[in-house]
Amino acid sequence: MTGSVEFQRLPKTVVPRHYALYLHPDLVGLTFTGHVICDLEVKSQCSTIVCNSAELEVTEVTVTDANGVTQRPAVELSAELETLTCRLQQPLAPGAAQMRLKFAAPLTDKMRGLYRCKYTSPSGEERFAAATQFEATDARRCFPCWDEPALKATFDITLVAPRDRVALSNMPVSREEEYPGRPELRVVHFATTPIMSTYIIACVVGEFDHIETTSDNVCIRVYTPLGKGEMGRFALDCAAKILPYYKGYFGSAYPLPKLDLIAIPDFASGAMENWGLVTFRETCILVDPVNTSTARRQFCAQVVGHELAHMWFGNLVTMEWWTHLWLNEGYAEFAMYLSTDYLFPHYKIWMQFVSECYMGALATDSLRTSHPIEVPVSNPSEVDEIFDGISYDKGACVIRMLHEFLGHEAFKRGMNLYLKRHQFGNTFTEDLWAALEESSGRPVRDVMSTWTRQTGYPVVRVSERREGTTRIITASQRRCLADGKPDADDQMWMVPLSFSSSQSPSETIHKVILSERTTEVRLENIGPDDWVKLNPGAVGFYRVQYPPEMLEQFKSAIATKVMPALDRNSLVDDLFALVQAGDSSTVDFLRLARSFVDEDEFTVWSCLLSSLRRLWPLLQHTEMLEPFHAYCRQLLRTIHKRLGWQQREGEGHMTTLLRPMVIAHLVSFNDQPTLAEAERLFRAHQEGTGTLHADLRSAAYRAVLKRGGKAEFDMMLKLYREAEMLEEKNRIAHALGSIPDPELLTSVLEFALSDEVRAQESVFVMISVSANRLGHELTWDFYKRNCQILCDRYKGRLLAQLVKSLTEDFTTEERALEVEQFFVEHPHPGAERSILQSLETIRLNAAWLQRDRQALSEYLAQCQ
Repeated sequence: MTGSVEFQRLPKTVVPRHYALYLHPDLVGLTFTGHVICDLEVKSQCSTIVCNSAELEVTEVTVTDANGVTQRPAVELSAELETLTCRLQQPLAPGAAQMRLKFAAPLTDKMRGLYRCKYTSPSGEERFAAATQFEATDARRCFPCWDEPALKATFDITLVAPRDRVALSNMPVSREEEYPGRPELRVVHFATTPIMSTYIIACVVGEFDHIETTSDNVCIRVYTPLGKGEMGRFALDCAAKILPYYKGYFGSAYPLPKLDLIAIPDFASGAMENWGLVTFRETCILVDPVNTSTARRQFCAQVVGHELAHMWFGNLVTMEWWTHLWLNEGYAEFAMYLSTDYLFPHYKIWMQFVSECYMGALATDSLRTSHPIEVPVSNPSEVDEIFDGISYDKGACVIRMLHEFLGHEAFKRGMNLYLKRHQFGNTFTEDLWAALEESSGRPVRDVMSTWTRQTGYPVVRVSERREGTTRIITASQRRCLADGKPDADDQMWMVPLSFSSSQSPSETIHKVILSERTTEVRLENIGPDDWVKLNPGAVGFYRVQYPPEMLEQFKSAIATKVMPALDRNSLVDDLFALVQAGDSSTVDFLRLARSFVDEDEFTVWSCLLSSLRRLWPLLQHTEMLEPFHAYCRQLLRTIHKRLGWQQREGEGHMTTLLRPMVIAHLVSFNDQPTLAEAERLFRAHQEGTGTLHADLRSAAYRAVLKRGGKAEFDMMLKLYREAEMLEEKNRIAHALGSIPDPELLTSVLEFALSDEVRAQESVFVMISVSANRLGHELTWDFYKRNCQILCDRYKGRLLAQLVKSLTEDFTTEERALEVEQFFVEHPHPGAERSILQSLETIRLNAAWLQRDRQALSEYLAQCQ
């Protein structure tokens, strides 16, 4: 990963204190020029200055010492290390110094550094905006700087912009003036920032509408594409309420005078927490009252909550190095659920946490190719790989587990102390543990280090025996691995065990820390017919393996829903993980799943359907696929009949989410009545004789295409081209992969790479084709032919997601070897871990299918 030259962090002999940064993006010529004046502190005498620079043409460098003596150093640029080294004729003495640099570069479309975004004006003219994306290590692609999170400084930023365009940066405008000799341009100066890291600097120049409000003496604006200002209203209302909520919860006010949220036309991530200027993908911030789905509206609220949490966790207090990235992302993910629950308690968002965060994190972290939350990062090229489900989702799960362990008030006091103690500074994970230990008096460091420094998590095996009304539970731990094999490292965790019983299913009756391999727990006053369950509410980040007799006790509580939904959910998820590991059979799981036919909770169905989707790759090229679809259709029939097709007045939010999920899966399972009704609703909507609710459009588009041919394909392309809302375009584009025609699927892949599809969305169009049984092989071959184009277009997370999605559903050792050889011959920097995880998953699939194929085939045949 590190190349032929060993990576080293920047020397600390010279550090920045202040930048005066001037940028002039040319939105017609698609280049930018700039200069920067860096006020430096020389810590010790030196003859070289080393900072970061990448893909910039640096045209002039001068260095001035504290006595005003200026010299022009020899400059060396390293493309491999992304550094600029100044070799001085005369050494600098300790004290103040100043470095001035001029530079230029193209405005590329790579969605990193300072880059261009294409959009269409209201008059139909193709135009460009300029925007930035600097996290993790791309500020150096905009200007030479000390591009490490601990090397904070203040910034004075100046932008040159056309008079008719909006110019934004982290701080409010301090003054404007006319550009000399160019009356169509203006020079915009922004106020000095607080001390901050380079990766949260932001600049935008383009055409936007905005709406605004004031909350807690902070001016909040949402910037949208022209003519779509009101689509920012939902995000504006969320931000206006979240800001004072976080002030109360975090114990300190938002420290900047303004907060802008802006929808960027081309944006690789979902959003980016630049201090004072938060950038978003359009689909993560724009909400239309009619055309935005319920799930997307909820997601927008969550994204706003996540990014605003970063204003404190990440911006005010920043990790010292990328090893501690989870301090930013894990806590922001946790806080996102806090704020969403505060804004919309009817969302029952903490129930959704289990299906959105918890289950995915457990699945990823059971792979041998997972990584610790605190993953050592030696080279910035590795950073993009850890913006994943471990840093975000496992990080949030561990924070949630810690919150439960300490109690709400002690946890909150500790977080407030941490922020107050380290504001405007940098931290290590140990700084958080110290604050929480101080606030709670609990051994936080000892307990939590086992969760952040080790890869994986435990499965707790339990058994029970009875002594009168005393139930004696024996609990033992071992690492939970997807392949079911022993862990060579013999790891152990400090596991916060909790227990519930049928007497009070929603209450925790006992807590204890499992700190050894095995322990015994005595639970008093448990009746002979009472069941005992571990990990109520799925708070602890571990799985539980019960013996058959304990599982048998749960069945009636599941059927009658006496057991709370999250506990029903975790039982399903834990059992399915044991199936994948070979500790239980797929047939046993399918038999248990049939006891959920009367289930009505969104989170439980989300878990069940997620498990069933994991079986699809195993069966897609076997004779079992249609019997499996028939089994799934039968499982969903009761809940679909109960929900119907239309929202009912007064129904709960979770019911509204459940309906489209059930219908979408029935479409996937080729349920003919569902396909026919979805197409009927679509046709009525197109003809103006009915309305197709936004929640049902994705499923309806897929249904039409699954039953269609060239005429339906062309019709959908026409609708795509006519759609003005990006969410609607994406719904159509992501459905195109459902067409049952290999020739048309090839056309979809070519369409994905065309100028008609935004770069960040192309990935998901290709993935949609790969998810089609007829398109899986096509997409992999297409990727191999276009590998260099895709690697040049995408870096980091999008590329890693694409590679993993296209390969992990293969099911043979031959395929694993083919994929492995391809990536040996075609290295993908920044996607190495995703490739290893795909290879591991392919081999797990192969072993799983070989192990269970005969029994599964016989069982599905009996279900017909």
